[in-house]
Amino acid sequence: MKILSMRLAPLTALFALLLLARTADAELAPASFAYVLQADSLAKSKPAAISRLATSAREWLVLDAAFATDTPWERADLDAIRRGQPGRKIVAYISIGEAEEYRAYWRKEWGNHGRLTAAAPAWLGGENPEWKGNYRVKYWRAEWQKIMLAAVDDAMARGFDGVYLDIVDGFETFEQDGKDFIDDRVNPETKQSYRRDMVDWVKAIAARARSTNPSALVIPQNGSQLLSYDDFTCAISAIGIEDLFTDGNKLQLESNTNEVLGDLKKMTAVRKPVLLVEYPKTAERQALVKKLANENRLTLLLTDRQLKTLGQSGKQE
Repeated sequence: MKILSMRLAPLTALFALLLLARTADAELAPASFAYVLQADSLAKSKPAAISRLATSAREWLVLDAAFATDTPWERADLDAIRRGQPGRKIVAYISIGEAEEYRAYWRKEWGNHGRLTAAAPAWLGGENPEWKGNYRVKYWRAEWQKIMLAAVDDAMARGFDGVYLDIVDGFETFEQDGKDFIDDRVNPETKQSYRRDMVDWVKAIAARARSTNPSALVIPQNGSQLLSYDDFTCAISAIGIEDLFTDGNKLQLESNTNEVLGDLKKMTAVRKPVLLVEYPKTAERQALVKKLANENRLTLLLTDRQLKTLGQSGKQE
């Protein structure tokens, strides 16, 4: 037994070190957060928005990379917002799975109002029927990734603490086959699944952001199915999830909720935060969501679908 113990001791120590290394990168879950993509609606001017955000008491802030279409956030702006709350993190919203015609990278010759021209690039697809001005993209294409990586570079250079990545679940549109979905459908262009393509894309963004700031936060929104990939879970700092318990004032199907909660167990296992964004308007539904979020140890934000306000987040609210 003594010999066996001597042999096991180094293994036990090694396991402890590996566990420590695995959890060292884990972020403590914020007690509250805000998600504002239209800061010019939050306040009438950028100085007023800075003051409102600085005094909000939210620990993490997700902001569009620009205050308004033609007015970017500057490093001094972000520093002023951070000073309002010790340890506050501010991450830049970037849609990596859809193109937006109101962004600086959009070229007029590609088209607008849902209509693309012959000059539109091959990676650009049809308009999202639920969000006008947003277009499906072949997110694995180098031309699109070059545009998005430039946006990541710009956000990090302006002093953001990381990036919040939207339309990570964009792989689902390529898995759709009529009314059905084909899980792990193979992309004929890359010879691997559309999910694997998205995992690789998020990892490339994470590497790019951390080339500027090694501790940069990388937070995908939705696409919880990708948590089955260990390298995806390892690469991200947290995950944002929308509409887990409700769809507006309607309850989600229990089967859908349970499926996502099952995916999120991977985040619990590695001690990484889950940011829950819900949009119910009635007091009854809001109370239910607060209860369920607390039971599942999720950091909740109740807010408006257009993301113009600070919403409610944290125990004090």
